[in-house]
Amino acid sequence: MASPGKKSYPLRIDPALWAQIERLAAQELRSANAQIEYLLREALARRGRLPDPAADPSSETDIGTDAGTEG
Repeated sequence: MASPGKKSYPLRIDPALWAQIERLAAQELRSANAQIEYLLREALARRGRLPDPAADPSSETDIGTDAGTEG
């Protein structure tokens, strides 16, 4: 069941890729779903596509707050 405020989306994924995601999630003490969300946010942040967290008060992550900033 999705958390309130979260979008549910069915995902078709290669079984080998799913196994890698589950393995990485276990190493980082996350669920596979949380790991996918983390990886997507990380990829968006690297590309400069992650919305400004100050503009979206519902944002629950701090990914990218230090990346690429000086000072």
